[in-house]
Amino acid sequence: MKNRYFAFFASAFLLLSLPGAGQDSGQKITLRLMGDSTMADKDLSGQNPERGWGQRLPSHLDTSVCVVNYAQNGRSTKSFISRGLWDRVKSDLRPGDWLFIQFGHNDSKADDPERYAPAFGEYQENLRLFIDFALGKGARPVLFTPVSRRWFGSDGKLKKDCHGDYPEAVFQVAREYGVPVVDANTITQEWLESIGDEASRRYYMWIEKGTCPRHPDGLEDNTHTNVAGARKLVELLLPAIVEVIPELGSHVVDYDFVVAKDGSGDFFTVQEAVDAAPDYCKQDETKIRIREGVYREKLTIPSNKEKLHLTGDDPVKTVISWDDYALKKGSTGHEMGTSATSTVFLHANDFLAENLTFENTAGGSKEIAQACAITVNGDRVAFINCRFIANQDTVYTFGPGQRQFFRGCWIEGTTDFIFGFSTAWFEDCTIMSKKNSYVTAASTPQGQEWGYVFSNCRLIHDRKATRVYLGRPWRPYARTVFIGCELGDHILKEGWHNWDKPDAEKTSFYAEYGNYGPGAASRDERVPWAHFLKPRQLADYTPENVLGPSEEWYFKVF
Repeated sequence: MKNRYFAFFASAFLLLSLPGAGQDSGQKITLRLMGDSTMADKDLSGQNPERGWGQRLPSHLDTSVCVVNYAQNGRSTKSFISRGLWDRVKSDLRPGDWLFIQFGHNDSKADDPERYAPAFGEYQENLRLFIDFALGKGARPVLFTPVSRRWFGSDGKLKKDCHGDYPEAVFQVAREYGVPVVDANTITQEWLESIGDEASRRYYMWIEKGTCPRHPDGLEDNTHTNVAGARKLVELLLPAIVEVIPELGSHVVDYDFVVAKDGSGDFFTVQEAVDAAPDYCKQDETKIRIREGVYREKLTIPSNKEKLHLTGDDPVKTVISWDDYALKKGSTGHEMGTSATSTVFLHANDFLAENLTFENTAGGSKEIAQACAITVNGDRVAFINCRFIANQDTVYTFGPGQRQFFRGCWIEGTTDFIFGFSTAWFEDCTIMSKKNSYVTAASTPQGQEWGYVFSNCRLIHDRKATRVYLGRPWRPYARTVFIGCELGDHILKEGWHNWDKPDAEKTSFYAEYGNYGPGAASRDERVPWAHFLKPRQLADYTPENVLGPSEEWYFKVF
């Protein structure tokens, strides 16, 4: 079966001895793609749904793989050279790079002298030109037969001769040089045959009239794939590619949906991906990858979208951002108020986010007031290696009795920038104050055993913040504890503030244990109503005890 999908001839082992062939798995893998429209990146104007499989490929690989796509609509081996695209490849190619070469759709156009290259003539000569240069550079070429056209006859059977001699011409050159081949023609034909004429249309540029601004009169295109089709081609071709490039296997990633601003994913916005997730999922998690970019949207994750797992490509470069604020006039002319300002409203249970920034860019002036980055109104919610950036009221832990876990996160703000009713554990987080004010404002409900616990966190500040309290009670039964945290010199020796509510000194519980740094203080230096935990009390402060047994959590984050 393997030989039907790709050929890896004995002499191809020479490739493994080329410079960079034994590169460490921690190094960047570079894939350079040259080909025609079936592989190319597409112009996205007019809501164009067309995608080439090379455009989609990066969404199936982790960020240690760099995909550079030189493929272009309408190109043959001949016009790829004459239009100067080959010169770009030659200039960029480096030792150890992989060079994917896929042509044939346009080389066969005998009535077009700019593009026509006979299969057993100029087409093969051009393939040799590409391979010779790549090998001379210490790069590693991989040939691809052209992906099949979706040509079904009146009898419902797929026409398999859509590329004539070009697939065989590819194999001949591959045997001559001992370079690997991915037989995209056979792979895609077998898939098309398996699903048939009607079902396969949904993957190609079949567009009903009046449904797409780019093609207002409709379209029936049996060569070019849409978003779903490009994804499917990558899913079909990637196993064969990995057999050619085994080290790529550990970098293949699998997500239910991918969000990408450049069109390489399933959706352009995070909200679209969330909306596409199944309601009240009873089985596995729904995994959503968010590729690098600033996503300017106000995101709502409703309660019916359970077991969502959002993963950004980079915590600094993958940003969900909006700019609502409390004093802003809403749609009916009234001020929005704090609760309406969040960039992200999370109402679902069993949620995990990793490597993302949640941001509110409204600013911090008096005309702005509160402006939340996120409202967390779900139980068993976790954030790993995320960033929360705003000013007043950055993170709103909304739900009484709900449990939330933050690990390795960056949280910055000005006043009360971690606040709310929930039980929340913060592990190894960096908390940055941006002005003289208060870090926390817990509103723990009466009778709720736990409020906020900060463990092994680091409290820092920018130059404007020199006098900061650890917290103050938004509600009278606020509970906040700092354990083993590094407290910067901006933290006042008093530690805590009563919010001008003397009675709250009797009902709130503010405590610490084992903190260090210039902001740490003795019992005598803290306000008299502050608590210092005893060693026997410390044993109760574990994520399992505070947040419930880890078995109760779908995402095992502690």
